[in-house]
Amino acid sequence: MNKNRDLYKRFVTFVSGIFLLAMLTGVFAYVWYKEYSKEIIFPYYRRGNWVLIAIYCLLVLLFFRAYGGFKLGYLKKTDMLYSQMLSMACVNVVSYFVISLIGRHFMAFMPVVYMTCFDFGIIALWTLFAGRLYFMIYPPRKLVIIYGSHQAASLVLKMSQRVDKYMICESISINEPEDKVKELIMKYEGVIICDTPAELRNDYLKFCFAHSKRAYIAPKISDIIIRGADDIRLFDTPLMLCRNYGLDFEQQLFKRIFDIVFSLVALVPAAPFMIISAIAVKLYDGGPVLYKQKRLTLDGREFYVYKFRSMIVDAEKDGKARLASEEDDRITPVGKILRKFRVDEFPQLLNILKGDMSVVGPRPERPELTAEYEKDMPEFGFRLKVKAGLTGYAQVTGAYDTTPYDKLKMDLMYIENYSIRLDLQIILMTLKTMFFPPKNNAEMEEALLVPKNSDKKGEHSK
Repeated sequence: MNKNRDLYKRFVTFVSGIFLLAMLTGVFAYVWYKEYSKEIIFPYYRRGNWVLIAIYCLLVLLFFRAYGGFKLGYLKKTDMLYSQMLSMACVNVVSYFVISLIGRHFMAFMPVVYMTCFDFGIIALWTLFAGRLYFMIYPPRKLVIIYGSHQAASLVLKMSQRVDKYMICESISINEPEDKVKELIMKYEGVIICDTPAELRNDYLKFCFAHSKRAYIAPKISDIIIRGADDIRLFDTPLMLCRNYGLDFEQQLFKRIFDIVFSLVALVPAAPFMIISAIAVKLYDGGPVLYKQKRLTLDGREFYVYKFRSMIVDAEKDGKARLASEEDDRITPVGKILRKFRVDEFPQLLNILKGDMSVVGPRPERPELTAEYEKDMPEFGFRLKVKAGLTGYAQVTGAYDTTPYDKLKMDLMYIENYSIRLDLQIILMTLKTMFFPPKNNAEMEEALLVPKNSDKKGEHSK
């Protein structure tokens, strides 16, 4: 029965999403015809109005997809609500400027404000009722976890915070007899395979495939590299090609052009916030406004990263490099505000223009901390196959206390699946985290779907 219901899950989410999209587009159509269509200098005939309404519908679709607004059942209700409201605010602001461009002057703004408020009401009701209906049809999955060490405990803790989606009923060690493990798998809807040797994991994965059991796998570094491989065929033999050199020439060229254009454009709206931040930092304790620190970028090259100073002067006067914690007493009151909204990172737009950094990529790490990480994680240097970034996949999908190893895996997922489309998605998700920062690991959701082939830890670790 559960298997048959799962076949229609995408259809259910698709229909509910189309219903929401139709309602929001209908509201815009009403406002357009009532408030704007006859106010422009050369009113449209029917087809012109239809085209404008279709463009609005497309904008809603694009922003909702970028922010995960249609991911019913995957995101928490509050996270979905934030995503949808931010999407609607962006769409309606863009639409207002489009309408004003068509009208050849700034049109009345209040109808758009009222429309946005009405949209928020529709979104709230849809999230409430569609969410309830979804979880009535698809209750939490009953799962069993197969573990190889105590490291699986952290994954269980994260998944247990989504009781609306996962219900971990039993656990079993890989040291138990194989028949006993397989018998336990058959009792539940799915299995979590975490920190198990490759040979055993492959056996259980094939068993799950043979019996149509859902399997959640905590990937190893090698798994992520394989996921980014190209499928090729040598006569009648399938092969997987792992190129392992980061981005190719064309990708580097387009990424550099994108970085230059984006940073130049972003400096315009960022300038007022940068001026206010500089004044606030200076007035608080009279210390230097900017802070620079040696970091690593592409191929391990060292450079100085620039930020607004958010800590006390001489925060590391003992000369020892250490990570900043969320409640670090070295962070000033002004610095806490700058960090919360990521404003302290704005000077790195200059690093991007210089070519030291990219808009999107792994966050730059200090040489000393990188050396420490590599003692336990020799693969930590793999993230240096691309330039360091102002924001990254690990920053928009992780949380403040995400472990360095998990961040490394997310950085490698970005490198192996790089595309301009993914960069744009991460940038849009960064705007969301600026307004709605994640509070803990429970919010480390599937906000981004990494297409195939297509820390923030503080002043001393970002």
